[in-house]
Amino acid sequence: MSAPHLPQTTASLYNEDLAPTTPAHRTWGTYNYIALWFSMSMEVTTYMLASSLIAGGMNWLQAVATILLGNLIVLVPMLLNAHAGAKYGIPFPVFVRASFGVRGANIPATLRAIVACGWFGIQTWIGGQSIAAMVNVLWPATLHMPLVLWICFVSFWLLNMAVVWRGVESIRFLQSFSAPFLLTMSLVLLGWMLHKAGGFGPMLAAPSRFHSTGAFLHFFFPMLTAMVGYWATLSLNIPDFTRYARNQESQILGQAFGLPVAMTLYSFLGIACTSASTVLFGEPIWSPITLLGRFHQPAVAFLALISILVATLNVNIGANVVSPSNDFSNLAPRLISFRTGGLITGVLGLAMMPWKLMATYGNYIFGWLVGYSGLLGPVAGIMVVDYFFLRRTRLDVSSLYHRGGPYEYTGGVNPRALAALACGVTVALIGLVVPSLHWLYDYAWFVGFGTSGLVYRVLMAKASATTPIPAAGSIEGEEA
Repeated sequence: MSAPHLPQTTASLYNEDLAPTTPAHRTWGTYNYIALWFSMSMEVTTYMLASSLIAGGMNWLQAVATILLGNLIVLVPMLLNAHAGAKYGIPFPVFVRASFGVRGANIPATLRAIVACGWFGIQTWIGGQSIAAMVNVLWPATLHMPLVLWICFVSFWLLNMAVVWRGVESIRFLQSFSAPFLLTMSLVLLGWMLHKAGGFGPMLAAPSRFHSTGAFLHFFFPMLTAMVGYWATLSLNIPDFTRYARNQESQILGQAFGLPVAMTLYSFLGIACTSASTVLFGEPIWSPITLLGRFHQPAVAFLALISILVATLNVNIGANVVSPSNDFSNLAPRLISFRTGGLITGVLGLAMMPWKLMATYGNYIFGWLVGYSGLLGPVAGIMVVDYFFLRRTRLDVSSLYHRGGPYEYTGGVNPRALAALACGVTVALIGLVVPSLHWLYDYAWFVGFGTSGLVYRVLMAKASATTPIPAAGSIEGEEA
């Protein structure tokens, strides 16, 4: 199953992993994309994303509506950026060369990789907490020993690094059952909470703590941005998956159903359990690990914590190591191997101090999700405007793999894309340093997306006389 023939390539821009997929590679149908979204949505951070809405003051109905709306919004850039992957069979690092240049593409790829490093750290922290909680169940005397948590965290980090060193194949066997395992144990937790609360009525009885529309909206809009920001990473590199689609219809239908339905259904578990914790314990407990510690049922807690640990290891390697490792390796292929890229990911994940990012739901939502959405929203805006408004979905695929072509711009970098990116990020994040403009930060993804897209469109229009838009290339397997 060989890659399609390209008439000209540059060694630093091409390898078999980056090459366009052939028709023989394109085997993913609608079901595969539905299954993909269900497997990616069933993770602890999804639960905690949903539970944070209850912890912040929403009732269960407001929380479900916010999650559904946020995922319908992010579905739009998801499907737009997915189009090129399905049409040309190219991955994200190659697709983004069209707008940023064959060398400039390393900048958005690195931004996406740094965010993945943060997620790696967060998932590792959750895994460490799960191990510590299991130790507490088996040895109650350790409950008030903070050192135990740090030992468990470092141990889980080392386990992840060992998997990276051995290769991703070493945990592939987990992928077939980790998501169903986590779903089963989540349903067990839901059933247990349902039993303790006395039914769905009392379980979902926790009222909204907002006493005015203004107070609700002040919380709602940043949370909506966080919902979009949760999948802001994948809305960029979704071509990595849709390049295997049989046709556009398969990926569109699969994603349009899978993303909002999977996220809403699994999020309901977090919403219901957190709402019930308010009824049972007098306070919303947003972390499932903390919630499990409130029950004196060692067997149930132990099994649930194992499911969290298994799923976290699987998700962490598959979603938060592979992509940044490849991105870092792409910066200097001769110096940085996949293994080295994985180790860089692990070290940066520690440096981002995930224990602080996950200390409270506020840090997780307003500090992490909203913050990095201001970095990735501008990239998405540039990619969408470039592909749909400037190139009308036409790409010269061959030129994406060699220097000196239409995507060379200036020394391999498109300065207009960098200028637009800088404008979008500045406007989205300026509220962090200028209090009167903090409202811009609350809408970081939307502000960054719109600002960068508009600036890029204007700059490219002015330069159209000297920057021609290439026609579509003609290579084997261009259309699915």
